[in-house]
Amino acid sequence: MDLVMRARRALTAEGERPCDVGVTGGRIVALGSNLSGDHVVEFGEDVVLLPGLVDTHVHVNDPGRAEWEGFETATLAAAAGGVTTIVDMPLNSLPPTVDGTSLEIKRKTAEGRVHVDVGFWGGAVPGNGDELRALHDAGVFGFKCFLSHSGVDEFGSLGEAELEADLRALARFGGMMIVHAEDPDVLADAPEAQGRRYAGFLRSRPSEAENRAVTTVIEAARRTGARAHILHLSSSDALPLLSRARAEGVAITVETCPHYLCFTAEEIPDGATRFKCCPPIREAGNRELLWQGLRDGVIDCVVSDHSPCTPELKRFDTGDFGAAWGGISGLQVGLPVVWTQARRRGFTLVDVVRWMAERPAAVAGLTAKGKIAPGFDADFCVFAPDEEFTVDAARLRHRHPVSAYHGLRLSGVVRGTWLRGQETGPAHGRLLRRP
Repeated sequence: MDLVMRARRALTAEGERPCDVGVTGGRIVALGSNLSGDHVVEFGEDVVLLPGLVDTHVHVNDPGRAEWEGFETATLAAAAGGVTTIVDMPLNSLPPTVDGTSLEIKRKTAEGRVHVDVGFWGGAVPGNGDELRALHDAGVFGFKCFLSHSGVDEFGSLGEAELEADLRALARFGGMMIVHAEDPDVLADAPEAQGRRYAGFLRSRPSEAENRAVTTVIEAARRTGARAHILHLSSSDALPLLSRARAEGVAITVETCPHYLCFTAEEIPDGATRFKCCPPIREAGNRELLWQGLRDGVIDCVVSDHSPCTPELKRFDTGDFGAAWGGISGLQVGLPVVWTQARRRGFTLVDVVRWMAERPAAVAGLTAKGKIAPGFDADFCVFAPDEEFTVDAARLRHRHPVSAYHGLRLSGVVRGTWLRGQETGPAHGRLLRRP
């Protein structure tokens, strides 16, 4: 074998155990003990060999808004955080990824500049229904839509009729719709977000907007037989709806994000626009119910929704939640954030890896990612779970030193990241297509 990773603690399908992992040609070919290879790397008791994490919700914003992030900085941050695969969202780049031409532009922009493997979502917007099959055949992993305003005018939202029409089209060829689920009518009736008070911003994005939109998606998926995925769930009220739908055979999955599992509305200071995201961070009781949703298996996975912008767009000068861009940059620190909170609630690294590697890969259809098992890519995160650090936004690898996690004391340090049997280095990531 080319490489043997000899770990006193490795997280495989059998749980955490001592294990040698044999690698040939960038793929895992054997698990065992006393394996031999051309190159042997040994790890001590203080680290656990995890599969490389899979983050299926990343806004790279490149091309067109690369001053917000970009492929080079986003994938550097991913690698520093133990993430070996990301899937890029179709909006905030110019052009958005809504047809074959824009997908090719995005791929050419990323070519030779990525430090981890990168896949792409397509977009479902008004009027591009005829493009969906071609994008699917070109290798996108699914299609993102909004039911409310996306935040950028060039990526329009779908009404209920067009959502259902697109789902019917996807059902014919096995495509999946991933949905930003907030109901536009509920948002229109809510108080306008303005000023420095976080409580005012929270009232502008009530949980009922999510609950009603999730119901809309469930019913459309039920009628069409299509696969649907709910993005960045923040309202725990929707969990019983999703649980019942699954029990009834509706093909629907759901994710949440580290910031919803870590922060609470009660602790966000007024004017602290670094915490603004849509849907919003909600109350402490809601957070605990999201953790229960993970425990019960209703929530499938935890992904970053890394959504950066320039510092100016966060409006730190005024602290106005209405005027600030909504998005949290968390790609690099997602693992320690989730681990810090999870261990307090009695979860193990087995759970965290299921949420942040195995299940995101399975939902997206990344069939060679997310597990330490023969036949899978030799993607690894070397993680010291008991080591602590304090987040310093200025030392994070994404483009701008803005982070809701700045100053937070966390457990778990990523000591190294390996991609297909090599430590992550200059631009040796690949651009992925749906199998």
